[in-house]
Amino acid sequence: MSKVPAPRPSVKSIGATAAAPEAKAKQGFRRKLVGVVTSNKMDKTVTVQVVRQKVEAKYKKYITERTKYKAHDEKNEYLPGDRVEIQEHRPLSKDKSWIVTRLISRSADIEGLQLKDDVVAVKA
Repeated sequence: MSKVPAPRPSVKSIGATAAAPEAKAKQGFRRKLVGVVTSNKMDKTVTVQVVRQKVEAKYKKYITERTKYKAHDEKNEYLPGDRVEIQEHRPLSKDKSWIVTRLISRSADIEGLQLKDDVVAVKA
């Protein structure tokens, strides 16, 4: 009696199961920042201002540092004054390498303007 070896799994099936966990591992760490939308005049792009406080080395005083980032907004849904979270991304254009991941809070002023627009549309 000769022993028949067990069938070996195909290369395709091994590659399919092993590739999925590796894809997540390759993504790496991506910074997340919270800021306020200052402009949405561009198509699919918003400008987000991030405010940080850092200690000045010589005088040991806190200094407010403001940085503006251009972030991708696929649906053009964020308005000036909205507080959003942005995340690092591969470069999407010359200046844009961040994407908006979520809305933290809406601006109160913008909500009032939207209600006025709705009321005008109803009257017309």
